Amino acid sequence: MGKVDLKVDWATHEAAKYACENWHYSKSIPIGKLVKIGAWENNKFIGVVIFGRGTAKSLGSKYGLKQDQCVELVRISLTKHVSPVTKIMKFAQRYLKLSNKNIRLIVSFASQDAGHHGGIYQGANWIYSGLTAYKGEFLYKGKRATDRQVSALVSKTKISRGELEKRGFLTKLPTNPKYRYLMPLDADMRKQIAPLAKPYPKRVKQAMADVQLAQRQGSTDRHAPNYNNVNIPA
Repeated sequence: MGKVDLKVDWATHEAAKYACENWHYSKSIPIGKLVKIGAWENNKFIGVVIFGRGTAKSLGSKYGLKQDQCVELVRISLTKHVSPVTKIMKFAQRYLKLSNKNIRLIVSFASQDAGHHGGIYQGANWIYSGLTAYKGEFLYKGKRATDRQVSALVSKTKISRGELEKRGFLTKLPTNPKYRYLMPLDADMRKQIAPLAKPYPKRVKQAMADVQLAQRQGSTDRHAPNYNNVNIPA
């Protein structure tokens, strides 16, 4: 196979939405303010890496960080590609810093229920800090929703959870805690969170491979721009 020309740049909302709905197991793009970074191989759109605030209101508070200093890596949505995911993530992190120079820490979560154990984070030398506290998840009209999202829905519609379940709109899902990974973006932050490091969890047999294959199938987004001159920041 010949040399692959990998480039990254800001992605449009339409391209990011397409990648999430077609190449990610959740089949959805997160809500809220997002930093969307696209990836191209030989000018062919292969997906996005997306950062956001996540579902926690104060994601960085436990690390002594303000709201603009900590983000969550909320999606890695890729179709079939040649470049290592760790390389794509590394370039995406550089673009993230361009969007907000105050950011000091990235947090991400690997879902046991999706067959993930965080292998891509381990390969990129992220710090594993343990399992999250148990939080229920739901299926609302065929799409996964967090407990917080359901609470917001109930508040907006004035329809109780019980009534939503009765109408067949809402189903509680059996879920497991997620693996939490941390990527410090400066030396002081790394030193601060180093004591939180735990041994990496082992790969879940076969399940992860099956899910990863499923989420990377599909065609490229015909609406995504092709770039001939995209510079990757040093």
